[in-house]
This record gives sequence, structure tokens and C-alpha cells, in this order.
Amino acid sequence: MTSKSKLSVVIDIGTSKLVAVAGTKNEAGKLDIAGIVKTESKGIKRGVVYNIEEVAASIQELIRQLETKLGESVESVQVAFAGQHMKTIHFQRSRFTSDEGIVSKFDVDNLMEQAKSCELEEGYKLVEVIPVAFLVDDEVIQRNPVGITGRRIEAHFKLLVIPNSYWLNLKRVFDKIGVALNGITFSVFAVADAIVTRDEKEMGVIVVDIGCGTTKMAVYHENRLVHAAAIPFGGDVVTNDIKEGCSILLKHAEQLKVKYGQALGDFADDQKVVTIPGHNGWEPKEISFRSLAFIIQARIEEIVDSINFQIQKAGVENLVGAGIVLTGGTSNLENIVALVKYRTGLDVRKANLVLGFNERNKDFQQSDFYTALGLLNLAEKKMSPAASQPIEIKKEKAPKEPGKLSQRFNNFVQGVLNLVDDDSEDSALN
Repeated sequence: MTSKSKLSVVIDIGTSKLVAVAGTKNEAGKLDIAGIVKTESKGIKRGVVYNIEEVAASIQELIRQLETKLGESVESVQVAFAGQHMKTIHFQRSRFTSDEGIVSKFDVDNLMEQAKSCELEEGYKLVEVIPVAFLVDDEVIQRNPVGITGRRIEAHFKLLVIPNSYWLNLKRVFDKIGVALNGITFSVFAVADAIVTRDEKEMGVIVVDIGCGTTKMAVYHENRLVHAAAIPFGGDVVTNDIKEGCSILLKHAEQLKVKYGQALGDFADDQKVVTIPGHNGWEPKEISFRSLAFIIQARIEEIVDSINFQIQKAGVENLVGAGIVLTGGTSNLENIVALVKYRTGLDVRKANLVLGFNERNKDFQQSDFYTALGLLNLAEKKMSPAASQPIEIKKEKAPKEPGKLSQRFNNFVQGVLNLVDDDSEDSALN
């Protein structure tokens, strides 16, 4: 098959599932989806490739299904990824403006290139540069600074880096199937683009994605990324707790969680039981809904406590005006919104798509597709010519002391986005 159109193709690589989407954005700014497919993920553990052969086979089958729908070949893709050792680095540089005291695109591009070429910790590779804020003559500029008058521009970026082994293994996977790997995005950034509005990002919002192998979170305030974290456990540890607590097979534990599980034990009916069939001569077991709920609640509380730890670590408690948006498979548990709201003290809602579509297809509204759809939207934004054009600028009042940032700006610029490592407090909870 040969390529017939310039479609963006993205893949969400998760621990339990793979999702591929092909599409573009029309002149009205709405996504036009040409094809979307999902398959089981194999060879991924806690968001990390550990079996190249299995991952390659899974992605090859995914792409084959997508190509069948499209009627054309897929030559390159961008992926959403959530390996637990991904992290971000705060990077800051400044320069004098080059165009007679007016910030030019050259100035911004030069600062971006400095970020892309900065020296990294040994063993890590840069995969994405995220602009956080610009200052012109010590005044904070909202969004694109091109066209602003001033003698000096200062840029703040978040550099998304991953271990070289992550990059090499993903590259090996895609080389093996003959598809180019064009870029990697932290999956929570992608899903945030699909499920929270600009107004929510302005007020301050936390996106929490409780997946199978990891729990990801990203904090936004004044339309800027403030903090991000990857907690190295998710729905699979809940399933394992049910397996151990009820002494049943793992597949039965997953079925119990999905069909009958809820996040608050006190709200579960203690009169209802579910029977697990016997096997190999063992007698059937009866498990009460309440016992099941208390097992689930204990682990969800640990996950929420890890989220609270990240909120306090980043110092963003007072920046979250909108609250928390929950997504991911585990967020479908009954009463999980009430539990998260109680333990965090913040407003909480479940995710829903905020993207516009050219075709209102109900199949696209499934929560399993949110991350891939968000990544497609990000990919199309980067390709849009309008993305590089000057836009309306809003200046914030300069700090009284020259060269120093205001406290509000300092809160979200100075906090480094440390994604969780094995020796951190979160990683000890397993």
C-alpha cells in the first residue's frame, strides 16, 4: 500500500492496551478521524518495554489493523509513553533581542535551540522541549512573545528526558516493524489535552491518569504546566491485592474489580456476594461486595496519598482552583470520585472529551481513546502554521525588584518536575 494523504498517526503505548489513531484537523479546527484501532498490549511492564519481540508483534498487528481501515500504509508515528523513570528538567536561558528592541521569531527559536542542545545527565535522552514562560525585560509574557518590545528576553522550559534504554528499546521496536518513530510525549500531557479545557488550565487543574501499570499526574495553572509525576503503580496492584486477599486466580480478581468493585467499603452492600467458580477440584468461593470494596479502598487510598505527596512536594495546593480530573481504567470504579475528593480536599470530576470532531462518532468517545486523541490533537497543533504566528499578548505587572520573579510566577516556574524514581517515597509503595 502507498500513502495517499498526509495524516498524523499516533500510538498510545500502555501497559494493558495499545491504541492507534490516524487523522487530521480541518479548517474549522476540528479533528477528522480517519481510523482508530485498539489491541491488547504485550511486553510492557509499568509503562516500560521489557520484551522487544512481544511489543513489536503487538504494535505491528495494531498498525496492520489501522492500515486496513485507512487503505494506505503507515510510515511514521508519534507515541504517548509513561515509563516510570521519565523525568523533566527545568531549563532557563536569556538573550538580548536581535531586531532593534523587538522580540523576533529568531530570538525565540534561538532559545529553543539552546534548550534542545543542552548537556544532559549521562544516560538520558531529550525527547521533548516544553515552553513554560517567557519574560521580556523582567515582565512575564502570556503565551507567544514574538512582537513584544524589549531589550532582553528570558525563556523557561521543561525538558522531558528519558533513559537511553527506553529510547533504544522503542527505536528497536519500530525499526523491527519498519515504521519511523517521530517523537515521544509523556502520556499524561496528551490525555490532558483531550479532557481539560483552557479555562480549567487557567484556574488550575490536576489531571490524574490511573492506568494499569502506572499512575500519572500533571498540574496546570494559568495555562502553564506546573508539575508532573509518574507513580509506579496503578490498577494492576489493586487486582493483585484482590488476588492475594481473596486467594483467587488473577483473571478472576480482574473480573471482580471491573464488574463489582468500588472504592468505598462503607458504601458496599454487605448482603451481596459473588461466587468464584471452583477449579481443579477446589470448592467455589463466596466473596462479599463489602470485603472486596475494602481491599480496593486500601490500595486506592495509597495511590491518592501518593498524589497528595506530589501536590505538597510541588507546593501547588493553592494553585488548583478547578480541582482534579480523573481518567484511566481504574477511575471507572464506583465511588472513586468521593474517595479522592475526601482525601485531597479538592473538587473532583471524571474525564470527558473536550475536543471537537468533524464526525460525531460515538466510538471515539470511549475513555480508552482519550490519550491517543489528545496526542493526535497535539501533533496537529505542532503542524499548524498558525502555531508559529504572533498572537495577542498580555503582560503581567513586573516585580518591584528588578530581575526577580513575582512569588506567583516563582511558584510554577521554579518547581522542577521530578518524575518518581525507584528510591523515592512513592516507589516504596508496592
